[in-house]
Amino acid sequence: MVSGKEVLVAAAVFAVALISHSEGIMGGREAVAHSRPYMASIQVPEGNRLKHICGGFVVADQWVMTAAHCLPNEPDGRKVVLGMHSLSQPEATKQTFDILRIYNNPTFNPLNYDNDIALILLDRPFVPSEAVKAVPFLRAGGTNPTTDDEVDTAGWGASNNLGSRPDALKELFIDVYSPGLCGNSNHFGSKFTQNMMCAHRVCPKPCPSRIRKEDTCDGDSGGPLLFNGVVVGITSNGGRKCGQLRKPGIYTIVSHYTDWIDATMAQQPAAAAAEPSS
Repeated sequence: MVSGKEVLVAAAVFAVALISHSEGIMGGREAVAHSRPYMASIQVPEGNRLKHICGGFVVADQWVMTAAHCLPNEPDGRKVVLGMHSLSQPEATKQTFDILRIYNNPTFNPLNYDNDIALILLDRPFVPSEAVKAVPFLRAGGTNPTTDDEVDTAGWGASNNLGSRPDALKELFIDVYSPGLCGNSNHFGSKFTQNMMCAHRVCPKPCPSRIRKEDTCDGDSGGPLLFNGVVVGITSNGGRKCGQLRKPGIYTIVSHYTDWIDATMAQQPAAAAAEPSS
């Protein structure tokens, strides 16, 4: 005979299973190799190797855009790798760069990640190829996507809340979430600002997958959010766990920073190299 305690334990296990399935991550799909030639991997030294920590994307011949929360003010040995599909495999398409200078937006707020945008000046221009190209980004006056519009992103971020990382670049097609709901008190509340947009995708019921939520996660930060092939956002942050239904991914709206981007990129690389980093 089953005891009352055993029934309670079984019920608890079942409840946890339901929560993990509804709040879990559906990790998109592997991208076709080098089909997103603007993608950048920001990496830190770890022993004799380099470890991916954040994404980014190429916007000009010597410039990569990313999220400010990914970077300190100094390079600290970080590298930027372009033309990469696999984190571990040798690829002739890879180009590795030192960071000449980091420009974090001066109004970045680490408490709520407002103004989460940064520019990286590479130590030299990249060599254009089918695997390395710049991507256009939306400027002031352009049209941003609205609620339920499909957008897409990519990265080498975690595929679950246990920190499992893919080796190859993955891509994700998601939907813009209502900004009114994203700023609601049971979502992000006052943390959500006019410089942010939310996006995720929830599989409609009945769902063919046991995991119902598609979302970006740890390690995807700094990557691009695209609408019709143009970057409109930068992967910024979300809930403490990825894939929560009321915590869609948050993306910095790039078109709000046109003046700052232009002023920063107008600086001559040679002059920037001669100046001390701030």
